[in-house]
Amino acid sequence: MAFTLHTVNGVRYLTSDLLRARHAFATRCGGFSSLPHTASLNLAFGRGDDDGTVRDNLAAFADAVGFDPHAVVSVPQVHGKTVHRVDVCHRGLGYGRPAGEMSGDGYVTSAPGVVLGVKTADCTPILLEARRGGTVVAVAALHAGWRGTVADIAGEGVRSLRELAAETDVSDAPIDLFAAIGPCIHPCCFDVQDDCLTAIRAAVGDTPDPTHSDRSIAETCVRHRPDGRTAPDLPAMNAALLLRAGVPADHMDICPLCTACRTDLFYSHRAMHGHRGTMLSVCML
Repeated sequence: MAFTLHTVNGVRYLTSDLLRARHAFATRCGGFSSLPHTASLNLAFGRGDDDGTVRDNLAAFADAVGFDPHAVVSVPQVHGKTVHRVDVCHRGLGYGRPAGEMSGDGYVTSAPGVVLGVKTADCTPILLEARRGGTVVAVAALHAGWRGTVADIAGEGVRSLRELAAETDVSDAPIDLFAAIGPCIHPCCFDVQDDCLTAIRAAVGDTPDPTHSDRSIAETCVRHRPDGRTAPDLPAMNAALLLRAGVPADHMDICPLCTACRTDLFYSHRAMHGHRGTMLSVCML
């Protein structure tokens, strides 16, 4: 499978050729932000742009992709594994109206007219869909930083999506799961402290890699770089966890682009030393 880069009215975004549900992974290009570090499609409050500019950026992104900007659900993210089941009552939370006490890093829905959104700037966006008889009956969006990855938000998202799909469609057709892992930081640029590697090994160090029965996920997904450092491979780790949760390998699409290598196209928290905008990945029925 592959990812396609689109440009519509100056807005640039990626889609996966695998997913059938309407979806998009935003880049940093095509918005109204004029600050050097947020130029130009910053899609998060609190990064230096005024709120009106962020909402204008969201409207431009929505117009390019083809969704209602007032339907987006994207509450504060906390680098955990909480996956919320949302419906039309949640439309607009995080952008159009305050999220209140609600926070979390993932969503599932079977409701048309609800747009699931996760924000990233190096962390891994994962979009999922469940099909029955070839029809998409439910979708999910997950935000997986290294903490969320080792907490297995990928597995939690798959479980939540499968449960919702089973409730939504009571036919005898099997549930088929598909996943697209979007642009994020890759091991070439992911300099981490020992606490990160320690946490990864503690969380998944003994978990068998579904593709290598003689090795653990940590052994196959922590890379040894030419400079002598080691770094986690977040896309590979999340792919292994999705596979373990029941998503077949040929039902996954992994974006090869590194956000830290391509700051011309993406915001990167690490490459930009925290002084950056934020991207949004969306999925909907």
